[in-house]
Amino acid sequence: MQDFEVDHVEMYVGNLEEAAFGWVEKYDFPVAATSRSADHRSVTLRLGEITLVLTEPTSDRHPGAAYLQTHGDGVAGIALRTPDVTAAFEAAVRGGATAVREPARHPGAGPRQPVVTAAIGGFGDVVHSLVQYDGTAATPKPADYGGREGKLLAIDHFAVCLDAGDLGPTVAFYERALGFRQIFDEHIVVGAQAMNSTVVQGAAGAVTLTLIEPDMNADPGQIDEFLKNHHGAGVQHIAFTSDNAVRAVRRLSQHGVEFLKTPAAYYDLLARRIRVETHEVDDLRTANLLVDGDHGGELFQIFTASTHPRRTLFFEIIERRGAETFGSANIKALYEAVELERTGQRELGAVRR
Repeated sequence: MQDFEVDHVEMYVGNLEEAAFGWVEKYDFPVAATSRSADHRSVTLRLGEITLVLTEPTSDRHPGAAYLQTHGDGVAGIALRTPDVTAAFEAAVRGGATAVREPARHPGAGPRQPVVTAAIGGFGDVVHSLVQYDGTAATPKPADYGGREGKLLAIDHFAVCLDAGDLGPTVAFYERALGFRQIFDEHIVVGAQAMNSTVVQGAAGAVTLTLIEPDMNADPGQIDEFLKNHHGAGVQHIAFTSDNAVRAVRRLSQHGVEFLKTPAAYYDLLARRIRVETHEVDDLRTANLLVDGDHGGELFQIFTASTHPRRTLFFEIIERRGAETFGSANIKALYEAVELERTGQRELGAVRR
């Protein structure tokens, strides 16, 4: 069975300089490369194991032009690294994937130049490029951090909003086409709103998608609004891991990243819900971090306020201290946090199990 890792994420943007400046100045991403062609310009940013490719189309011939008109700035591609692109592509197509680009071999000059690539359709307008390097560059070396603490390390998961009724077929697609497996499933109710969520993960656990659809028997909520404003399925947020979420939030806040706020009552009641061992509760309170845990350990997370003009994309900082699953409190906290942010508020209601 083929195994996959996240190679890079491609975002289509309407203003390349503005988008790159935000990632460099606010999130500390160094510029790794730039490129251009007759129909696009791109900037590659790399921090730790995270590689982001920002692409601005410069002609209507580029697929990014239609994407931006429909969705605005957003995640257009999640590239998957694999040791055998041809085998992965053929298996995916047999499993029902749409062939976007047939396998092609490249010269592979340099450690970050793939030797074989292909592409298949994913969800909505998001494409999965398949990328194969030579044996010496199968797992590219993470970028140097320069000794900073609270750094961003890798991509923990992608949260994907789907149209109602598409959750089951999408889960089945990833199982058949890419060999993913279900690791978590839940129906979440928040007031009069509700959603269904299933987490699928690659065979080795290196690629994780949290797939979400609205419950049409409940009142419309944030998932419905995302689908309306985004004009279809897409990536709602990307979660970045950190070795120390408290320090990460402190540094990113100083650089101008805005996070959702959590009221004091959440931390006053925290001891009734979970025993926190990794961080001091006062530090969590200052950083507005949410806490959850499972049989493996603790999990800390926080969500940024969306700066997208359509409010359809935001990000998450997550620190795992042994926790492997997605606890009920965390998923519900995410839903409540975004719901309050969506309605113009900046405080997260207390989360109860």
